[in-house]
This record gives sequence, C-alpha cells and structure tokens, in this order.
Amino acid sequence: MKSIVFDLDGTLIHSAPDLQASACKMLEDFELPTLSLDQVTSFVGNGVPTLVRRCVDAVDGDAAIYDDALARFREHYLADPIALTAPYPGVIDLLTTLKSEGFNLGICTNKSDGMTTEVLRGLGLDGYFNVVVGGDTLPVRKPAPDPLHLAFEKLGASSADGLYVGDSEVDAETAGAAESTFALFAGGYRKTPAAELRTHFIFDDFADLLDFIRARQAAI
Repeated sequence: MKSIVFDLDGTLIHSAPDLQASACKMLEDFELPTLSLDQVTSFVGNGVPTLVRRCVDAVDGDAAIYDDALARFREHYLADPIALTAPYPGVIDLLTTLKSEGFNLGICTNKSDGMTTEVLRGLGLDGYFNVVVGGDTLPVRKPAPDPLHLAFEKLGASSADGLYVGDSEVDAETAGAAESTFALFAGGYRKTPAAELRTHFIFDDFADLLDFIRARQAAI
C-alpha cells in the first residue's frame, strides 16, 4: 500500500467558501438570488458543471443559462481560487511525512484539471503529488471507477492494492466500484451518516490516518 490517492475538495482542502463566493458572483451576474455557504457546500462533489446547475436550479433560474453560468463561474473562480481556501489542519504534516517515507501520492478529483492545477499550485501542494486525475481527464468522472483506476495505474499500482482517501458519498461509491481500501475523512462535505457508507477507516484527525497507513503497511 505504498500508493495513496486522495480526493481534493472536502478531503485535503476546505474550499467551500471560495466555491460559494464564485457561485454567488455568478448568480449575481444573472440577477438571481445568492446562496448560503451550507447550500453551496451541499452541492459539492460531482464536479463544477453539476454544482453550477444545482445552484441555478436552487434559485429557480432558467436552464437555458447553464452554459453561460458555468463560464461565468469558472471566470470568477479562476480569478482567485484560494482566497478563502486552506488545507485542513494536519494535511501538510501528513503529506510531508508520507513523501519522506517513500509513499507515492496522487489526486483523483471531480474538479477540472485546470482548476485543480491552479489550486494545488496556489496552496503549495503540487510538489507532493506524482499524479493528478481531474474531472475532465477522462470522458467519465467519479463515482465511475475509471478515474481512480487511472490514478493508481499512473502510480504503478492497482486499485485493489491501494488506499483511497475521500470525504463523500461519491468517494465511497468510487472506492467500492474500484475495489480499493477506503478511508473516510469525517470532517468534509459528506451528507450521509458515515456508518451507512462503505469504509475501512473513518477519521477526523490526519495524525490518525497516518497511524492507520503505517499499521496497514507494517501488516503487508
């Protein structure tokens, strides 16, 4: 289990405030009501196009503006994608330790490749990851297992032998479809009770995740 793949939003970084800010600017562009942080956070997990559609639908906007709304959202978000975003406490220590201990790390996210690259670079996280698979790397996205399979393949591992770390129902379903060991970060954007999801480990402290990884590695 020397290969570990992470989800991004809600798992390694708390990005919902920036997503909400961009969504509200987008809605204002169309003279639509804005949404709360909780509302926008509940829409995160299936990629930005889905998030934008859900935001427009939530304020009874016209479906005809979906494409323009998506373009406006991307424009606002990419103008400053990390103004309100930060890694969760303990993430930097975890990634630094894992790299020093020889683990190969990857990202598998439904965030677009371009947005993911900008966020990782802006937060100084890009150097930790050997592989990044985004929401538009393949024709399908999570919860289809293909993106996770690809991430592990690029790391030189199989999905069945690797560990996937995520925070949501989408991540749990993806890991199950890929037959990967799954660790759930309980402090992310999940809406379903953790006990109802397929998990092998649930944590809210990244130091505990490190202990789990080390124990799994020692047992191999």
